[in-house]
Amino acid sequence: MDLASLSDRLERISAGYAVREGFTRDDDWFVLKLVEELGELTQVQLARTGRGKDRGRDAEEVERRLTEEVADVLGHVLLLARRHGVDVEAAMDAKWLQWERLYPPGPDAPALP
Repeated sequence: MDLASLSDRLERISAGYAVREGFTRDDDWFVLKLVEELGELTQVQLARTGRGKDRGRDAEEVERRLTEEVADVLGHVLLLARRHGVDVEAAMDAKWLQWERLYPPGPDAPALP
């Protein structure tokens, strides 16, 4: 799955959801929704580390929620980027991947293909 096709699929889902639920996705909505999802991810992480409420969830449920919230945050980052015409792959190349030459991988870094 590449980021562009994933972004297209997420956009169709998000736009359809907005129509069905009767709200407008303006520029502010995209960033506010991302903040909401990041807050939910933060709650789950704090529950994982014993610094927040687990809300009666066992460890397996907390881990499942972590996975779901990571997906929500990534999805809303991609939707926000799409909204503003950001090429995420090019932005990552320019912002992050330029540092590969300067910083050698750490001991736990995955091997590259």
